[in-house]
This record gives sequence, C-alpha cells and structure tokens, in this order.
Amino acid sequence: MNKIISLIFLFCAGIGCIVQAQKHPESNIRPTAYPLITIDPFTSAWSQADHLYDDHVRHWTGVEHPLLGAIRVDGKVYRFMGSIIDSYLPVLKTAKEEAWQARYTFEMPASGWIDPKFDDSAWKMGKGAFGTPDMAHIATPWSEKDIWIRRDFDLDQKDLKKKKLYLIYSHDDVFELYINGQQVVNTGLTWNNNVILPLSQEVVKTLNAEGNVIAAHCFNTRGGAYVDFGILCEDELNTYMAGKADQIKASVLPIQTYYSFYCGPVLLDLKFTSPLVLNNLDLLSSPVNYVSYEVKSMDGLEHDVQLYFEATPQWAVTSLDQEVKAERYRKEGMTFLKAGTTEQKVLGKCGDVIAIDWGYFFLAGKEDGQIQLALSDPQTAKSVFTATGKLPDGQAASVTTTMSDKMVAMTFVEDLGRVGGKTVGGHLLVGYDDVKSVQYFKQNLDPYWKKKFPTIELAFADAEKNYAKTMKICDRWDEQVMEDACRAGGQQYAEICAATYRQSVAAHKLVEGPEGELFFFSKECNSNGSIGTVDVTYPSCPLFLRYNTEVAKAMLNFIFDYSESGRWTKPFPAHDVGTYPWANGQTYLEDMPVEEAGNMIIITTAIAMLEGNADYAAKHWDILTVWADYLMEKGMDPENQLCTEDFAGHLAHNTNLSAKAIMAIAGYGKLATMLKKPEAKQYTEEARKMALQWEKMADDGDHYRLAFDLPDSWSQKYNFVWDKVLGFDILPRQVYRKEIAHYLKQQNEFGLPLDNRYSWSRVECSVWCATMADDMKEFEQLINPLWKYIHYSPSRYPLGDWFETTDAKYINFRARSVVGGVFMKTLEDYLKPKR
Repeated sequence: MNKIISLIFLFCAGIGCIVQAQKHPESNIRPTAYPLITIDPFTSAWSQADHLYDDHVRHWTGVEHPLLGAIRVDGKVYRFMGSIIDSYLPVLKTAKEEAWQARYTFEMPASGWIDPKFDDSAWKMGKGAFGTPDMAHIATPWSEKDIWIRRDFDLDQKDLKKKKLYLIYSHDDVFELYINGQQVVNTGLTWNNNVILPLSQEVVKTLNAEGNVIAAHCFNTRGGAYVDFGILCEDELNTYMAGKADQIKASVLPIQTYYSFYCGPVLLDLKFTSPLVLNNLDLLSSPVNYVSYEVKSMDGLEHDVQLYFEATPQWAVTSLDQEVKAERYRKEGMTFLKAGTTEQKVLGKCGDVIAIDWGYFFLAGKEDGQIQLALSDPQTAKSVFTATGKLPDGQAASVTTTMSDKMVAMTFVEDLGRVGGKTVGGHLLVGYDDVKSVQYFKQNLDPYWKKKFPTIELAFADAEKNYAKTMKICDRWDEQVMEDACRAGGQQYAEICAATYRQSVAAHKLVEGPEGELFFFSKECNSNGSIGTVDVTYPSCPLFLRYNTEVAKAMLNFIFDYSESGRWTKPFPAHDVGTYPWANGQTYLEDMPVEEAGNMIIITTAIAMLEGNADYAAKHWDILTVWADYLMEKGMDPENQLCTEDFAGHLAHNTNLSAKAIMAIAGYGKLATMLKKPEAKQYTEEARKMALQWEKMADDGDHYRLAFDLPDSWSQKYNFVWDKVLGFDILPRQVYRKEIAHYLKQQNEFGLPLDNRYSWSRVECSVWCATMADDMKEFEQLINPLWKYIHYSPSRYPLGDWFETTDAKYINFRARSVVGGVFMKTLEDYLKPKR
C-alpha cells in the first residue's frame, strides 16, 4: 500500500512539473552565477551578480567579456545588461604599461614589513611583474613558494584630489596587499587577472605626496606564479547609459537563462540560449548562441522602442595590449561583426586560468531597415543611440587597434518601432570560431561543427534560418530535463540540476579524432587545466550517461586510445592526456592508479547497462582486463596514493577508494557476464568477498571509517552509490543504512563534509551520498543544505564544487564539469526499469 501511495505521489509531482513546463519550468534557485553565452571552456560568459546590470559580463576566469544591453523607450535609455565600460587612467602603472621597480625577498620578513617606514634595504631590487616565465610581462623570475614585495611611490597633487582611486592587481595564488599599512586585499586560495578594486576613503586618507608604500605577499601553491599591481583613477568622460532598468525576475534552466525588466512603461523579457542538447550532436557542438528579446507595453499606450547591444574584442584576447582587428562584412545573407588578434597563433598556448587569443568572436544578424550592425567608438555609439535610437553613420569596414590604447565597440541595434500591448521581439547571434580546437598528439583537430559547415558563416546562416525550430527544441529539452529531475528527486533537486547543467556541458569541446572517432574533451577548469582528466570525467558522468551514451563514450575514447596505442604503458589509466587544449600526453605530476582504473571500468559498465549490451566494452576488453586485474591486486586496501580528493593529500587504506575498486571489479564481472566470458563468475564472486571484507574492516560502530586503520573517523562513501544505481547488489544493506543515518548527524548548515578532517565538501559527492538513501525524506534532508549552499553562497563565480559547509563560501574549483554528477539521482531513476 505504501508503495502505491508513493507512486501516486511521484506521478502527481511529475504532472505538476509538466503543467508548469507549458509556460517554461520555474526555477527559484539563485545560482552563484548565471550562464549567458556558453559554448566551450574558452567561450563561457556569465553574470556574477544578482542583477544583470550590476556588473560586467565575465568569462568564467573572472576577466571581462563585455556584453552591454540597453533599451530606448520614448527617448529615454535604460541599461539592462552589463556595466558601463569604465575608462581608467594609470596613476601607478602595471607591468603591461611598463616594468616597475620594487624591493622583494623570498624569505619571511620581520614583523612590520607592511609599514611604510620598514627598513627593506636588505631586500633585493627588481622589476615587476614577478612570476614564472609562462606569465605575461614578467621582468623578475619568481618560482619559489613565497614572495614579499614593497613598492614605493609618490603622487601628484592632482591624483590626490581624485574622487575615486582604484587598485588594479593580478595574482597567482594566495595574495595579500597593503597600502601604507592598511590591508586592501586578502584573496585566499584563488588566482585572478586585472582585478579593479575601489580604494576605500580610509585607505585614500593615508596617501601622501611622497613616501607611500604598497606591500604585498603572494604564496604559490603549485604551477604558475604571478604578481602585478598598480593604481588607477577614473577617466572623466561623458557617461551614457548610466540609467538602469528594474530587474524583476531571473531564472536559470538547463540550457536557457531568463530575465525580465521594467523599463519605464514597457516590459522587456530577455532569454539567453545555449543549444547544448546532449542528444543532438550538431546543436551540442554549435559555435552559435542566441540572445532573444521581447517587449510589450504595460500601460495600454504605444511607445517608441529601440534595443542596443554592444560587445568588444575582449572576447578574443588574453590581454588588452594585444593588437586586434575587427571587421564588418556581409555573407550568406547576414551581416557579421568579427574580431580577433592580428597574430592568430592558433592553439598557441595551454593552461588553466586563461582565455583564448586565437580564432574570432562574432556578433551577427540579418540586417534590414530595422537592424543595424556597426563597428564604433564606444562613447560615440552610446551618444548617438541615446540621442537618436540609431548607430552613427559612416562606420568603418575594419578597425585595427590595441584596446589598451583605443577600444572598439561591436554594436547591434534593432528599432522595434511603436510597441503596444502586443509583444514585439527579435534576436541576435553570438558565437566564436576557434579555427582548431584541440591538439591531439601533435595533430590539430577541427571542432565537430565543421563536419557539417566548412565555414563559420554557414554555421551562423543555418542558426539564423532554423532559429524558431531550435528554440522549440531547446524549450522542450529544458522541460524534459526538469521533468526528469523533478520526478526523480523533487523541485529543489531539479533546480540544482538546472543550475549545473550548462556549467558541466560547456566545460567540454566536441571534436572528431584522427580516425573519425568522437572525442569530448573536458577542461579541468580552475584546478590545473588538464584535458580529459579521468577523475573529472567520472564525477560528471551521470549527466552524460543519462542523456547520450555516445557522448559518454567520447569522454573515454582518448583514454582507451592512449593505453591501447602503447603511448601509456602503466597497468592503470592515465590521469589525463595533457593540458587544455594540448592533448599530447599526461602532464599531471602524479598518478592515481586505483582511482582512474576504477573510474574507467565503472563508466564502461554503466554504458553497457544503459545500452543493453557490452559491445563498447568488448572493443576494449584487453585493456579493461589489465585494469581489473590491477584492482584485484591493489584495490582492496589501497596503498598511500592520490585519489580524486588530491587537494586533501595522500591517504593510505582509504575506505572510499577501496569502495571504488570493489564497484569496478563488480562492474567488470557484470561486463564479462554480458559478454558470456568464462571469467565472469570469478570476478563477481571476488567483488562479493571484497564487499564483505570491507564491511568488517571499515566498521566503526554506527558508521564506517575514513581509513581502515583510523578508528573514530568517518567519510562519505559516495563510490558505493553504483551498487544501487547499476544493481550489483553485492553490498550488505546495513552499510547504506548506517552511513545515511550517520551523514544526517554530521551535516552542517550548507552540506555534508567529505570527512571528519575538515568541514569542506564537494557538490556532486553530496548528491551521490543522498542517492544512496532509500527514503525520499532522507534524500531531501541531504539535498536541502546543498540547495542552500548554491542559493546563498556569497562566492559569485560559476559554481565552485569544493566549498565550505559552515558558511557557503567557495574554496576553489570554479566552473568545473564535475557538477554534472548531481544528475546521479536522475540516472538512478532512469535505470530502475533496466536493472
């Protein structure tokens, strides 16, 4: 009877989602950042503010990718998107203008080193910027762990009288900075470029004509190191579009973000669409996104309305001092605004927190009497639009400039004419042609979309021609994903899925390999920049398994190839195949043997379960056998080695890592059974024995240990979720019951810690643990704090999957694909009939 009631409840909940979906599903979560233009790891633009007009649109790394939007209603202009592109003048130059002189030391200084009167005469003299050779504008090499810097400076009286002064700084990694002894910056573990921070009046009051000191300390945790800083003042130019609309709604769905604004007497609805539809490879790989707008009168009267959009070539550079060329031209029945560097060193660099500086950024539209596209001076374009609702006459066909000297605006205007109670709308297209996407063992690979469209203009023309059809597909996809998630885990869970879908998918690039095989390369954003990391693929895989096993295979194909080709010869898979976008071989310094072997076998097993056959596994049976045998030997009680929680260091006898090995051996047994291999029984029985042995070795009373040899410890055992999801049924049921009961006792306000050592957690791991619960109420109890973390976090970046459960602050790892793992509950629900 209880089962029947539960089924009725779930059916009704699903119907509720469906009814709601008819006018677009609702999502009330406030994400840490709103996805706007999301194509791949290089073209990934977000709003990191509550209101779309409160800040610049930014790349996931934090650098500005300006996209400005304004509406003119009866001659009055309301800005609804982006900040005015501020114009600054250097008071104290950064290294991009000229090398600057300072004293520095690699040894910890005496106390008082931040004081202007501190004696730094024993420190070395050098020039900024300081850092590793791979960074920009380096004048003094620094590759030690720590550096302390003191920069003396004087100020002109005119600068002292400025109303607003700003600090500009770049750093990698942990950074603190003081001006005349007053702390201005304390970043924690992160890295950023060209952050502009207003100086408080308290700091400004300490400034003198002579004898000022900026004192800074940077700690480099690993990899690249960098320090550069200076002081700016506002360039006092005329400011247009300062007036703001009134945002009344913001909602994020899996592949579309919605905003609504009151703009005087009219209502503006704005929609950003990234056609990342996982069961449609042409749309998934499209280099084009859509910005759609609709306007209607709210007072019963007609109003004269024009829309204005503006971008800059900043989308196609890593530094404002790179020379760019912007062009305006017509082709395939459309008008294009195109911008890129003049150097065009395709696939010229790799790294983590970097943007792209090859290929071309585009705005495009079908120009007619109502639509204009032009290259303009930013101030002139705003001035003319404010006065007339049009763009300036006589625009150039091309502009070559260095944006640090002179900015160029790429502008789009549509005159909607007289707008009354009937909705009037339009759209523009935004996209990027990266020319070549990934270097795979020295061979440069095309993006997948070039298989269908030999030129970017043809891709845009097709996107324009099929606009209405694509919108219907994307609307339906949002509805389906939300319905699936709501049915599996309820409304809050569905909203978590909506807030993570695009981040996960857009952290990949789809290409064809040298033999025509499909590769879906992830970038390990904000955690070292590796490409195709196996322990990033594993936590993200539930999303891709649920919606397209061909895409899931494309995340494994290059790892199989790496081992089967003989390039990688160890008896376990590689951690990665390089540093994005160079896939020329593993660059991570340490292996994760049990971790990666388990990951590859488990995902391959899941693919077989979903497809109802093990054909894919059969193609790779020899190497899967090598990995399974390695786990049979090493997996039960892992030695001191890294796992995916490498940020927590090495850990011997890791019970959760052992759980992964057991699940993988069970998976190999399942695959062998499906392929009618004689060894199937051996591996399946061994997995059962290991599971029973694990239960005894890890038992710690009312829970199970973090490590077999650590009594009074505990940890999340999220790897055991596969026993339930894939139906292995080898785990004693009391393991789930004890663990879930213990988790509920250990939760903090914003989530379940990973283990007893720290109060931090991981987003996807928390959902996997919740999925282990058989009771929906327990699932919701574990999910609710995670929803609160996303909704209330003060860390306004694309979602950080490594976060603090006590205060909802992100620790690190923003914009990573691993958040696709939140779809584990959806996957579990989908697989129920197949088990």
